[in-house]
Amino acid sequence: MSATVATFGARLVAWHERHGRHDLPWQHQRTPYRVWLSEIMLQQTQVATVIPYFERFVSALPTVVALAAAAPDEVLHLWSGLGYYSRARNLHRTAQWVVGHYAGEFPSDLAALIALPGIGRSTAAAILALTNDAPHAILDGNVKRVLARYHAVAGWPGTPAVEQQLWALAEQALPPTRIRDYTQAIMDLGATLCTRSKPRCSDCPLVSDCAAHHLQTVAAYPGARPRRTLPRRTTCFLVIENASGAVLLERRPSPGIWGGLWCFPEVAQESALGQRGRELGLTALRVRERLPPVAHTFSHFHLEILPLRVSAVVAPDAVREAAPLRWYSPADSTRIGLPAPVARLLRALRRIN
Repeated sequence: MSATVATFGARLVAWHERHGRHDLPWQHQRTPYRVWLSEIMLQQTQVATVIPYFERFVSALPTVVALAAAAPDEVLHLWSGLGYYSRARNLHRTAQWVVGHYAGEFPSDLAALIALPGIGRSTAAAILALTNDAPHAILDGNVKRVLARYHAVAGWPGTPAVEQQLWALAEQALPPTRIRDYTQAIMDLGATLCTRSKPRCSDCPLVSDCAAHHLQTVAAYPGARPRRTLPRRTTCFLVIENASGAVLLERRPSPGIWGGLWCFPEVAQESALGQRGRELGLTALRVRERLPPVAHTFSHFHLEILPLRVSAVVAPDAVREAAPLRWYSPADSTRIGLPAPVARLLRALRRIN
């Protein structure tokens, strides 16, 4: 190992002491529960977006025991708007497993953590490094970017070969001491200086021996994900209101898109309105207003939502307690999980009505 690589961790820790982030909400009372929750929330989501969600979540469910005991709707409600709802479902499952099998204490073994739902190698390592100072390397998106540039590792990190190479470099870079500080430092460097665009190389503690900087090819690392054209899909949301102004919602099956969340009933196109109505126990469906379309993008397709305000005759037993249907008022304070487009439409209906 070269002398410069040997001091990699020490330089990062020294930089972090002066310039790093020290007041993020999950850095206070740094318990395995809070670190785990923040790491899951931060997957594919920016820190500024996560902070208010994290604070609301831990205010409502401050411990893993509280999370395990919560109703699924409560968990999904607290998560609503963060997207990737399988993360929330896995949080709930993991909390119940930790309470049921580990007496409410997260395991201190890396393999045992990785075996829990939704916890991968990097998340498990972060939990142990940040709470126990355990010598485990992490490899989140920020760390991949730092290491890819520092070592000029070509290729997209999403490919197994490149990821394996970066894991080896992450393990090699671990300092002998102060693992907690080092782990926070390398994450912060990627988040604040070694950013995807407009990196501040002149302020970086690693610039003197960063390969990409010396090659003047910083923008080329890490390699870009191969471009792909996302397909487009269209669906119709049926906004069906009762005499009290409540709208009919249907719980979506899990797993799947928006699994476990409450949505407006859907049809692929207006011509299927009658058949969908019969499935819901409704008759005489008629479109009385077409609301403005809503665009929503998932990781693998674009969705155009056509909301239709529909009048209908509701059969007496159409909405049963045991069925995946419920009447929900746009002004209701009941805590249920709603996808972002559904929440936006409910707010719009509240203004309209």
